[in-house]
Amino acid sequence: MTTAKRDTYTPETLLSVAVQVFIERGYDGTSMEHLSKAAGISKSSIYHHVAGKEELLSRAVSRALDGLFGILGEEHARVGRAVERLEYVVRRMVEVLTAELPYVTLLLRVRGNTDTERWALERRRDFDHRVAELLKAAADDGDVRGDVEVRLATRLVFGMINSIVEWYRPDGRGMGEREVADAVVRLVFSGLRSEA
Repeated sequence: MTTAKRDTYTPETLLSVAVQVFIERGYDGTSMEHLSKAAGISKSSIYHHVAGKEELLSRAVSRALDGLFGILGEEHARVGRAVERLEYVVRRMVEVLTAELPYVTLLLRVRGNTDTERWALERRRDFDHRVAELLKAAADDGDVRGDVEVRLATRLVFGMINSIVEWYRPDGRGMGEREVADAVVRLVFSGLRSEA
């Protein structure tokens, strides 16, 4: 990992470095000494801006959660047929995940060992529940298949989307955010079978 210079240090760069260290070492395996070395600043400089590593974790997972919950407030997620809103939400989930990749990756890796992690898990469950309700409404309208139980379908959709953090790398040489979002929407709403 590249060490940041003291004169270019900002709270945002500290957060970015902390997220990378948390992902690499695990939150529990990260000490303030690890964060200090990775950021290239003293521990006292870190403590000048945050109370400790849990505050950094809170800021990081909040960024991911704010992005996800922000989707639900967008007009296309609130207005129209349930299936159209669901398709919009699925597309935007992929876009938020790819745009905020390290933050969402960290969110998906919290285990509930601290108050912040338990709070993040509860917020994730709330978000998942809201998307499941939208899927149920689309099924009730007859716009999505009714032969797959809603909770299972929701888990499968989230599983596909969440797996993106394991392989997607925004390096400019592979698939772009839009291409990934388009593929997920096609697979979720049309399936793999060709219409021959």
